[in-house]
Amino acid sequence: MSGLTISELLAQFRRQDPRACGKIVSLVEDDAAEARLILHELYPLVGRAYRIGVTGPPGAGKSTLVEKLALDLRARGRSVGIVAIDPTSPFSGGAVLGDRVRMSALFTDPGVFIRSMATRGGLGGLASRTKEVCDVLDAFGKEFVIIETIGVGQMELDIAAAAHSTVVVLVPESGDSIQALKAGLMEIGDLFCVNKSDREGADRVVLEIEAMLELRASQDGWVPPVVKTVATTGQGVGELVELIGKHREFQERSELMVARRRQTVRSEIEKLVDDRLRQSLWQRPAVKARLEELVGEVTAARSTPYAAAEELVRLMLGQSEQARG
Repeated sequence: MSGLTISELLAQFRRQDPRACGKIVSLVEDDAAEARLILHELYPLVGRAYRIGVTGPPGAGKSTLVEKLALDLRARGRSVGIVAIDPTSPFSGGAVLGDRVRMSALFTDPGVFIRSMATRGGLGGLASRTKEVCDVLDAFGKEFVIIETIGVGQMELDIAAAAHSTVVVLVPESGDSIQALKAGLMEIGDLFCVNKSDREGADRVVLEIEAMLELRASQDGWVPPVVKTVATTGQGVGELVELIGKHREFQERSELMVARRRQTVRSEIEKLVDDRLRQSLWQRPAVKARLEELVGEVTAARSTPYAAAEELVRLMLGQSEQARG
């Protein structure tokens, strides 16, 4: 931590030092030993930011749209954090696109904090620590946190759990809306955006999406709106921001925000327990030793991975019972 203690780093963070925020985000993303204590200390400050997920197929113009969303929110006097999920470099393990060279208009704005994260094998189009990084930006005082996924199709569904409002971005080209339906994006979208709508076929795609949404069972009474945008010029972005605001108001009136918060907290506790148990059990000497023996047995065709897994589970549970006793 460059010679800083955790207390010193947190003090700088609370003084709104963006360098301290960046250091804490790096510790969280790297799953450093200090990260758990830092997140524990920051948790009372979490819960004020509104989180917007932006997802959709590759090439839909998500990064440009995110940039214009942030600019619109800044024009309204709101502070913004951006978590942009990029593919992992096979060489460095870091984010391929770095710190968002495509959002240069925001770099000099002190009211915007941008962070690129590598997926590092994470599923659902999100990096494994996305939620925690959003928590850090929330605690840092950002009023809105925008999460942009990498656009990997049907594996992007985790965004719905990380955001309060999920915007699905499509383009006029034929087949995009059909593919989105197959990928499950039609199920998670709270708002739909037909970007690059200055191209031919935009109105047709809007009608297709609206027809598909009529077939979607609404569980909460919200009917997802469809808006046309041209992110390169900013056309329609203000309308999209207004619709996001309406979705927020709808959730607050219907107490969906409270229900979503409870589900998020439950999932977070379960994940933390899973992580701790997994780390603890696999580090036990008896488990590690037996694993190596079982690897040899399976390799020599004297056993199968399924039998080996069953034995390891019994060994782990047996040790857990002994530890309790």
